[in-house]
Amino acid sequence: MKHSKFPPGWNSERVKRVLAHYESQSEEEAVAEDEAAFEDLGQTVMEVPTELVPTIRELIARHQVA
Repeated sequence: MKHSKFPPGWNSERVKRVLAHYESQSEEEAVAEDEAAFEDLGQTVMEVPTELVPTIRELIARHQVA
């Protein structure tokens, strides 16, 4: 049996709750949630080359710790 390693603050129960939330959403609810994310002035959505994703994640992690 494979044991999963969760990020800080996460556990199997939290994962189950998140999955249940998204699996129970209607298509309209999912679209509304996606659109709201794009309207959040504190966040930016952008496309980046896939090979840069690990570096970007590392930068975000360092920023969150600071």
